[in-house]
Amino acid sequence: MNPREIAKEVLETEADALLQAKARIDDAFDRAVETIYATRGKCIVTGVGKSGLIGAKIAATFASTGTPSFFIHPTEALHGDLGMMGPEDCVLAISYSGESEELIKILPHIKRFDIPLIAMAASPSSTLAGYGDVFLSIAVEKEACPLGAAPTASTTLTLALGDALAVALMKKRDFRAEDFASFHPGGSLGKRLFVKIEDLMRTRDLPVIGETTPLKEAVVVMSEGRLGNVLILNEEEKLVGVLSDGDVRRALMKADFSLDTPALLYANTSPKTCTNPRMLAAEALELIENHKIQMLPILDEEGRVKGVLHLHDLVEAGIKR
Repeated sequence: MNPREIAKEVLETEADALLQAKARIDDAFDRAVETIYATRGKCIVTGVGKSGLIGAKIAATFASTGTPSFFIHPTEALHGDLGMMGPEDCVLAISYSGESEELIKILPHIKRFDIPLIAMAASPSSTLAGYGDVFLSIAVEKEACPLGAAPTASTTLTLALGDALAVALMKKRDFRAEDFASFHPGGSLGKRLFVKIEDLMRTRDLPVIGETTPLKEAVVVMSEGRLGNVLILNEEEKLVGVLSDGDVRRALMKADFSLDTPALLYANTSPKTCTNPRMLAAEALELIENHKIQMLPILDEEGRVKGVLHLHDLVEAGIKR
């Protein structure tokens, strides 16, 4: 069998395991969601080996979607980390066999806290299931591994079931995009929802000229400013035009072109501007892209320049539409 066929077989095996688990979803899942939702403390996830790795991911997903959670390795729990558990917490314990020695050893100690225990295992008659207040089955007909030894379909199912719990809890908490972004301020969504123009705009050493400045001086200022534009201000320091490098190139094509001509003659005297520095940077990016400009002047209510926002600043900050 070639690698392509093997890949298809593995995906089919794991997809079948998910569909079979879907058919088994019952009120135990509802009780698991209610148990975690009602927890006033944290949902502590624990497991050994591959189950532990999956458990760590589940805990991370919970924590980033509004359910306070962290992962504890059973061995570390036996050597002090049980002190991280409190009377207002709950535990999600994962073991496919339900008999993992390291995990079974901490179960009596967990029960001493008299806190809810959700057990994820293959068999409802396993030791882990016996300790659980809620049992969620992660049984699969077969692993994708040809030896039937390496956890494959079972870990995929465990991960998916953890995702199902997280999503159900998100719905129950009415967890919104804004909430997700607050947990991920450095991520693309966080940047899109929280970073504002004032956080990125340039306010110093702006390329500024007067309305009578000749084009040859404007080109020098544009080159030194390295923004591909110059701002043209009148005597009251109000913006009256923006000259771009594109404007200069177009000016070169005019029959009456002269470097001694005031730059304002070739400038855009109705440039797109913004008077709200608290506008989201993502909205500013949309404005810049829609008007096919590189630089957005930020003005006060009187038309004086407070700063500029350049397309490059948005790109470097990772702002996306």
